[in-house]
Amino acid sequence: MLLCNLNIIGQAGSKNISLENGVIKKITNPGAANIPDEMRINFENVIAFPGLINSHDHLDFNLFPQTGNRVYNNYAEWGKDIHTENKATINAVLNIPLQTRIQSGIYKNLLNGFTTVVNHGEKLNTRSDLINVIQNNHCLHSLQFEKNWKVKLNNIFKIFQSCVIHIGEGTDRASHKEIDRLLKWNLFNRKIIGVHGVAMDEDQAESFKALVWCLGSNYFLLNDTAAIDELKTQTNILFGTDSTLTSSWNLWYHLRLARNTLLVTDEELFDMLTVQPAAVWGLKGLGKIAERYTSDIIVAKRNSALNDFDSFFALNPEDILLILHNGEIRLFDEELKDQLAGINQSFQLFSKICINEKTKYVFGDVPPLIKERFTHPESSPICV
Repeated sequence: MLLCNLNIIGQAGSKNISLENGVIKKITNPGAANIPDEMRINFENVIAFPGLINSHDHLDFNLFPQTGNRVYNNYAEWGKDIHTENKATINAVLNIPLQTRIQSGIYKNLLNGFTTVVNHGEKLNTRSDLINVIQNNHCLHSLQFEKNWKVKLNNIFKIFQSCVIHIGEGTDRASHKEIDRLLKWNLFNRKIIGVHGVAMDEDQAESFKALVWCLGSNYFLLNDTAAIDELKTQTNILFGTDSTLTSSWNLWYHLRLARNTLLVTDEELFDMLTVQPAAVWGLKGLGKIAERYTSDIIVAKRNSALNDFDSFFALNPEDILLILHNGEIRLFDEELKDQLAGINQSFQLFSKICINEKTKYVFGDVPPLIKERFTHPESSPICV
């Protein structure tokens, strides 16, 4: 297969990408490749970028509406409040079958352009090859909500695994001191990847392998976020969406919030979704559009009046034209249907959906999940 006339973010000029057996075989200038017409997909005025990597989500929590009643000082205060004031809503979602909730989380990620997600919590049976689901880390919830966290942190059978934990998720002094407490009890100096770190300072950040920045969730709960401009000098910064329990389903809303903080450059923010998490999570062959890399590729509409980064950060899910995962088409826009039919692409296993009145075809049986999701008015603007 040959993808033609792509503006690849970070690469000058229009390019063709040749794919073979799930791998990027060659990247050439337009007209340089000799391949039969029936294997070509031609684009016009688009940007291309590697399948994005979501470094923090709870896949089974993505049928929840955003749930909170005020601005909180920390996550423990929020947790206590919603389990008192929003108990009926929480129970209603938890009564939905687990596999339905998991699949909803997977599709939320796919529709946003993620081809890899790091799930936090107990290992789930994802039953899906739509995207990569990373679950090979040692997950602890938090110091407040993880029983026997000191013992689990220092489990000698897991000291060679990275430990992933919510930490410093608050704006009060207790949230800052919680980070010191975690580091004090890290007796074997395990590699720790923190999530949120709103109360974290530079000295503390130096002791972490990485920090996952979940800006949308931070603003919703705490009306504040981590000092990423300072922390990025001491540790690796990754980007995560968190679940819809505390944040918008739309990744691109999160990214525009992050960009508007001016805490990071456009290049840094893009790297937090691509090369940086690929390196931290040990995901070989991901995070770049480059020869011999896995063909996880997103193609989206480009605003010709904007540069590539401005076009990228202005995207919404409805602007995505094509998603490839391991070289397999997982989503395509209706405008590509005739071309795909011409290369003998079968549509039998795809579902037709609309996102803000734009028609997409998504691999799998999506309508039941969309209908379940739309029991909540805060859900995404998708219909079947």
